[in-house]
Amino acid sequence: MTHIEQLYWGGAALIVLWLVAFGLALVATRNGVVTPGPATQEFGDAPESPAVVSLLGNGWRGVQYAAAATLLDLAARGFLELRQPGDDPARSSVHVTEAGRTATGLMPYEQRVLARVAARAVNGGAPIGAIAFRDDKRAAAWNAELRKEIIAEARLRGLSRFRYPRLLASALMFSAFVPGALFTVAAVMGGHNLRAAFAVGAAPAAVLIFLLAKSVGERATPQGLERAGHWAGLRAWLMAHDDFARLPPAAVTVWDRYLAYGTALGVTSLTGRLLGFDSGDRRRVWSSYGGTWRPVRIRYPRLRPGFGASTSRLLYLAAGAGVLAAALCAFAVLRQPDWSVVADAHGDGSLRRPGLVLSAGWVVSVLLGLVVAGRISRWTLLAAFLAMMPGNFVSGSHGWFVDAAAQEGPLPVEVVAITVFGALAVFFLVLACLERREPDTITGEVLRMEARKGEGAARFLVLDEGDTDLTTAWALPAASQGIATGAQVRLRVSRGTRVIRSAELVKAAMPEGDRVKPVRQDVS
Repeated sequence: MTHIEQLYWGGAALIVLWLVAFGLALVATRNGVVTPGPATQEFGDAPESPAVVSLLGNGWRGVQYAAAATLLDLAARGFLELRQPGDDPARSSVHVTEAGRTATGLMPYEQRVLARVAARAVNGGAPIGAIAFRDDKRAAAWNAELRKEIIAEARLRGLSRFRYPRLLASALMFSAFVPGALFTVAAVMGGHNLRAAFAVGAAPAAVLIFLLAKSVGERATPQGLERAGHWAGLRAWLMAHDDFARLPPAAVTVWDRYLAYGTALGVTSLTGRLLGFDSGDRRRVWSSYGGTWRPVRIRYPRLRPGFGASTSRLLYLAAGAGVLAAALCAFAVLRQPDWSVVADAHGDGSLRRPGLVLSAGWVVSVLLGLVVAGRISRWTLLAAFLAMMPGNFVSGSHGWFVDAAAQEGPLPVEVVAITVFGALAVFFLVLACLERREPDTITGEVLRMEARKGEGAARFLVLDEGDTDLTTAWALPAASQGIATGAQVRLRVSRGTRVIRSAELVKAAMPEGDRVKPVRQDVS
């Protein structure tokens, strides 16, 4: 065995050893078993906050419903007020009280939740649905900071700790690079250039570091396990009340802090679902633009022909649809029954392939249209090849393919396809002509922005013009910059393709947590 082979085998052996050590570390640092205490309604002396209880109740894996539980706890303590004017809990509103406006001494995560509610509670109140964020990244960043603050208090109370001791984590991290170093040396000795050698060495290190990073988290302390057992007893007591799981947020006026702890422990599923601090419902957003809070329903025209297309793109699409319809029409009119008769390579007679004739004509027509429209790709060719396969194996004297190939003139399915694609060609031409008109000008507030699939595809921009409860997303070119959720903008748009030609900033979006709009409140 050469020295190079020894280095490669040594690196492989070190990877196996590292995985064994990593597995032992996972076993040694796993959470202990929580022994539920007896059912109780007592919180205990100096009880943990509902946010910290959500960490304990979720096995130290996350803080689901922590923000909702904190909001309910702030309401139970008089900093916020929840009102339900009717029978629908989703129509409830949250209001900042005088104590909330002058609150001091709150924990960082409580201040974060209170600031978020205060920013959305214009003139003191807002629908609970308006608390949700309108941007996925902003929601993720906000919740990540909330989790850090909750974990910090749990550690301060001696209830939680980093999963791996510092020495063990350092040893696992640095030893993950050793196999790659051996591979790099072996690659250099084998005559590879430095770039290739480093790539060979970095690959195993990247995989091992990824495994280590995925396992990093919190684990319980002995005191944490004890307190988790106590809160498991409270959870059992709450679950004994049949109606508790269906309590609305406004029930905090009756159940006080019990509703907050029940939400943190996952007992009250309704409140946890309604009081969301995530990115919210992408098809229903609360907006105060125009003077009052109201829910705005959103439509995303994903299947609308010509949506977001430029004039040149519309002309290409019209030409492609027209060529497809013309090719399909020519094939249907000129097709003869004897086209399906081909020589039998394994016999003296002939063999009918009606399926091959029909599928070939249809697939070639589609490919011609796609080539003209500029939509051809290797995946399109693969789909065309697969579409040809079933027809290639259809033969005989009976069946739909045989009857269809023997029929003179276009088939009903061909007539429908010719009509549809011909209409699409006319539709795209009309849209291209309409694009020549002067664009319309609209003004409103940006409710949401979402990316679409495809490189360079226009983004969805949802604008609230303040005069309707139903809006359709516009197409914002991918290269556009400087527009943020919450900003008030003036847009020049083409309504046919719903393309935004230009955008002018009227009022910049204020940072989340500081946004206050002087609007009339109508949610009581």
